Amino acid sequence: MKRILLLSFIFLFFVSQCLADVISGKVRQDDKLYAKNQVVDAESGNPVDKAKVSIPKQGYETYSDKDGRFELNTKIDNTTVLSVEKEGFRPYSLTIDKNSMNQPLKLGIERSKSGDIQLEASLFHLGDDVFADTSANSSEFKIKSSGTFYTNRFKMSPVSNKEEAILVIGTVMGLDTKLAKEMGQNRIASVYSSPAEVFFNGQKIGELNINGDNQEILIPRNLIRRDSEVTIKTGKNLFQHAYIDYDDIELANIRVETRDRQMYAGNW
Repeated sequence: MKRILLLSFIFLFFVSQCLADVISGKVRQDDKLYAKNQVVDAESGNPVDKAKVSIPKQGYETYSDKDGRFELNTKIDNTTVLSVEKEGFRPYSLTIDKNSMNQPLKLGIERSKSGDIQLEASLFHLGDDVFADTSANSSEFKIKSSGTFYTNRFKMSPVSNKEEAILVIGTVMGLDTKLAKEMGQNRIASVYSSPAEVFFNGQKIGELNINGDNQEILIPRNLIRRDSEVTIKTGKNLFQHAYIDYDDIELANIRVETRDRQMYAGNW
């Protein structure tokens, strides 16, 4: 599937916190060169106006103008997430840091399809709220754990033979798996956790091994039912045997998307 994404930090990790007060920003209409960032339609490349661009950790919001341009009039110190929402389009998230502000962001968002289902937009925390300061993103964790697993029950229509159903996890951070450790995503010296496990209607369909954006898991069509359920279970410290030490992770923007089967297969 065609995507426009000039800036992507797939293997960066981040933490976001939703604040009570929302800080609003706006594009300066008198100086288009100042607003270098732009939201566009991923398929046509046309600018998208009135798209909400937010940084949840800071409670910052702004909107794209008629040319799709927007200004991030806020300070970015640490790795964080930038979200884009627009009615008629799939929600989009991207990990950014202070280096991101040195070059323009051109964000391509995809139009939503009839079979798309938004399961969770906000950030949530899984684990036991016990973690070392060397754990991935631990210094940024602010949200209390809601438990060691996440479950969402929802209604889902059958998928045609020409389509595939994809579970998309827009943001995941805090994973202390072996692969995340090897990639330098945490500073833990000698231990690691098992991956987070993803289940659909009771069957395991995938794992989360690295921190990053827009991770996709194919949903086997034989598992799809009218009443469906997604469950994500956080991992465990594989080197702790005296008690169960759950990996603390945070996730956001969980959704089910439908894709053209041939186009999806062509991307793999």
